[in-house]
Amino acid sequence: MVLVPQSIAYAALAGLPPQAGLYAAAAAPLLAAPVGSSPYLQTGPVALTSLLVVGALAPVAPAGSSEHVALAALLALVVGAVRVLVGVTRTGVVAYLMSQPVVTAFTLAAAALIVCSQVPALVGLASPSGSPVAGAADALATPGEWSPAALGVAVAVGVITLTARRIHPLVPGALLGSLAAVLLVRWTSLDVPVVGDIPSGFPVPSLDLPWSQLPALLLPGLVIALVGFAEPASIARKYAGADRSAWDPDREFVGQGLANVGAGLVGGYPVGGSFSRSALNRLSGARTRWSGFVTGACVAAVLPFSHLLAGLPDAALAGLVIASVLPLLDPRPVLRTWRLSRPQLVVAAITLVVSVAAAPQVQWGVVAGVLASLAVHLWRELGLDVEVWRTGSTLHVRPQGVLYFGSAPRLESLVLAELAGHPDLVLVQLELQRLGRIDLTGALVLRDISRDLGRGGTAVVVSGVQPQWRQLVESVFADEPVHYTRSVRPPDPPRRRGDGP
Repeated sequence: MVLVPQSIAYAALAGLPPQAGLYAAAAAPLLAAPVGSSPYLQTGPVALTSLLVVGALAPVAPAGSSEHVALAALLALVVGAVRVLVGVTRTGVVAYLMSQPVVTAFTLAAAALIVCSQVPALVGLASPSGSPVAGAADALATPGEWSPAALGVAVAVGVITLTARRIHPLVPGALLGSLAAVLLVRWTSLDVPVVGDIPSGFPVPSLDLPWSQLPALLLPGLVIALVGFAEPASIARKYAGADRSAWDPDREFVGQGLANVGAGLVGGYPVGGSFSRSALNRLSGARTRWSGFVTGACVAAVLPFSHLLAGLPDAALAGLVIASVLPLLDPRPVLRTWRLSRPQLVVAAITLVVSVAAAPQVQWGVVAGVLASLAVHLWRELGLDVEVWRTGSTLHVRPQGVLYFGSAPRLESLVLAELAGHPDLVLVQLELQRLGRIDLTGALVLRDISRDLGRGGTAVVVSGVQPQWRQLVESVFADEPVHYTRSVRPPDPPRRRGDGP
């Protein structure tokens, strides 16, 4: 009751005819359910993935064209193949390349762009191609061209949808609002644009797709496969924690991949997991993943009667979409980053700005956010927090962090600077128990420090190497005249000096 009207609305958001959403809504749950690990996850068309689809296809084909429809099906196959490959190779951890600031900022930007994309239909105007922000601004700048009837229908459907949630989550507000709009158009002379004819019956699987355009869809497909997986992964993690049960990201990748392959084969488009429908599924009493299978079967049973929805106004779909994404228009998670981490706020800001600026190709916002996250991580890893203190003629050096090719030169510079400033020092104690990791370059720098100082008459003792890095360090030091000990010397009261960002 919720998926049918939402699938039509999200298909319109993706620039596709309503049957593309219905076909995806029927095929995706049927194929995801037998494989996935979450008992509640509801798979099908979702707003975020629909926005990514229209952005990915915008440079290739105009929205609404037959080529756009065929490319959407091909894109679903690409997304499905990527997810299945990630799942079967058990590399589902790649989903965590998207940090929380990237996900929250992109979600906020996507929600704002989705609302902007619906503004023209909201007031009864044609939806232009290009940036949703520009289209919304143009529509709002011409109030004389608005259709009061369309605006009234959109507001009414949105109010019904939101009010139904407040009454009880099981009240199907999306369906009630959509049916009310259909009956209003049928029983009155209301002049508003409608979705038009919807083919009835079951789709025939086909691979007759524009395969020559496949190279242009590889990068968008990869981005959608990973970005779109954040939603079902969050759903599965949330409810697994609530139920104190396990979930398997690799199985979910395979399940979501098969769902997209099925959607592509029947003329649908890329799909994902829905927060609202999954929550409703759990609240309705679902206990196993076969609840999703039943959902898909019910949608398939509706397909022979889909022509009854031909009178659904476009404005009703706009109201339904806006009501669905309003909970995502929450800037607080992004603003909270200001208090918790300024570097991560920069990452979130880059993601947000690039997503809006690149619209409708919003996938570049995610790419920019991931790159910014990696840059911040590398910048932080370049530094070491080092405790340095002296007891008599002994210099104690205790680094904390990761000793690798980027941070090892800092340790070497610090030791040499201390020795240059205190020529009376005759022993250097390198206490490494607080190092989380030592790579080969880090071990070689330790060896070089020890060797060079030893040749100059300064003794070096290396201690406290963690067991997992001990073999590497011992192998590197094997031929050096350096005292290496596995014991951890009890620390003296340190004089702390931070050396790193």
